[in-house]
Amino acid sequence: MPSPATLPVVAGGLAAELAYAFGGPFHFLLPDAFTANLVAMQDALSRSGVDGFVYYAKKANKAAVFVERSAAGGAGVDVASAAELREALGHGVRGEHLMVTGPAKDPVLLRLAVAHRATIAVDALDELDRLISLAPTGGVRPARVLLRALPATQRHSRFGMSESELATALKRCLEAGDAVRMEGFSFHLSGYALQPRANLTARLIDLCADARRQGLEAGRISIGGGLPISYTDAGSWRDFLATQNPAHYHGGKTFRTDDFYPYHSPVAGADALSALLATRPVNTDSTLADQLKDAGIDLLIEPGRALLDQAGATVFTIQGVKRRDGYRILTVDGTSLSLSEQWFNSEYLPDPQLIPRDPAATTGVFPASVGAATCLESDMLTWRKIAFPQPPRAGDLLLYPNTAGYQMDSNESPFHDLPLPPKVVIDQTDRIRPRWRLDRHFA
Repeated sequence: MPSPATLPVVAGGLAAELAYAFGGPFHFLLPDAFTANLVAMQDALSRSGVDGFVYYAKKANKAAVFVERSAAGGAGVDVASAAELREALGHGVRGEHLMVTGPAKDPVLLRLAVAHRATIAVDALDELDRLISLAPTGGVRPARVLLRALPATQRHSRFGMSESELATALKRCLEAGDAVRMEGFSFHLSGYALQPRANLTARLIDLCADARRQGLEAGRISIGGGLPISYTDAGSWRDFLATQNPAHYHGGKTFRTDDFYPYHSPVAGADALSALLATRPVNTDSTLADQLKDAGIDLLIEPGRALLDQAGATVFTIQGVKRRDGYRILTVDGTSLSLSEQWFNSEYLPDPQLIPRDPAATTGVFPASVGAATCLESDMLTWRKIAFPQPPRAGDLLLYPNTAGYQMDSNESPFHDLPLPPKVVIDQTDRIRPRWRLDRHFA
């Protein structure tokens, strides 16, 4: 399935040089794309007239350079562990620009969050009680709290509090006095539809009004992430869904189309944020943006994939080629643990790009699937038979585009004692030929 090309970034033999230098697969990062996505989201908030703040969801990619770009761009970072919090601080993010999320947070994480004035999205009543017990009294450094709501449309979710629990939580925030500053509410919705997000945000605007009447601050709502990105055009996505069948995959593999990420979205990234703000919540006559402005509510967003769109790619070297009936099986020098979609009953669908050692080789159509250098039958980077324009050969490179968002490291493992692929930061600023350095991630 075609995807916007990232190949020009590594033109001039840089990809081959890096593959030789590292002796294995590697990820390359494009921080300028991250910054452009961040600026576009901040501009979308400004154009709508809504006061808001962007937090980069660090779980989407562990690289330090994206945290550094967040700090430089006036954004915050969403963290869910003490290690993530410390690393964000170490790479320049101010404590008050941290959003601490996740269930049943460790007391160490809660103490650090309070000490550095981070905002804490409280997931449950017992967590709120723990936080109140840890927060100092006297108003010197109150715990800054958002109460996470359980969406009515996802009642089986293990995250968030029901409306009755939220009512109890508000009462406990009031009883805690100056140990807690209740700043509003948060939620996270599965899927990428905009209307449900607008509807739930409008409901939380009403809850903010109730909390304010009780004497609480309640001036912020975090809608989490879930802004879609578009990896391909509408026609390619429609044709893929209509025609894909087991014959297109190695071993007759089958996938449920519902398990695929929606690789095309008619509005994506910052445009999706603008569309959300222009949406009218159900049973209302005004847009979400107008409702937020009228209520004096700040909108907080925690995008991950949407900030990382086109901000990186992954390169493997082909180690061997095996012929099957009508197609080839390529074995590369890494594993599908570095392409995480494969481990969620799904497939990463953007086509890998072949970077041949011999650009003058025979041209045509040469279908091939891509397997990993492990002993596992299921360890396939690409089950689909990709139509390569040249016959892939040992020593050629495969570049998987647009992998920065969740693909690179959420499932990585040094299986078989294979080293984790390094992350290489590409600097293209004012240079004919890109320069590179290793990312400064601590771990």
